[in-house]
Amino acid sequence: MGHTQSRSERWESTAALSMLNIDSADPARLARFYAAALGCEVTYCDEGHGMVEGDSIKIGFGKVEGFRPAQWPDEACAKRIHLDLQVDDFGEAVENMCAIGASQPDFQPGAGRWRVLLDPDGQPFCLSPRPLAVP
Repeated sequence: MGHTQSRSERWESTAALSMLNIDSADPARLARFYAAALGCEVTYCDEGHGMVEGDSIKIGFGKVEGFRPAQWPDEACAKRIHLDLQVDDFGEAVENMCAIGASQPDFQPGAGRWRVLLDPDGQPFCLSPRPLAVP
């Protein structure tokens, strides 16, 4: 059963996503990490906030005192939001992401169809293959 709506069934006025915000123990560090990971620019950075922009995306990072990242894996806890990033090559992407501060947990679901990494705050994000271009 699908949950899609035709344009005529939607609200007359829809909202536009302006930015995704992520809680963080160290917003400046996370802004630098995601800027490097996504090829974006750090457009704002101080002790309490960071922001990256590029390719029509904006991601903000806000400091939360006592921040605790989601545990991976943790089936007893509800999942939090996570990012899925498309890459051309898992091996190269994992190496590059780890070089800029990510880590790779032992538990890897998906039978190799995607790879889970942890950002410098310990939050999980996924790498998945970029779809092949059709000539």
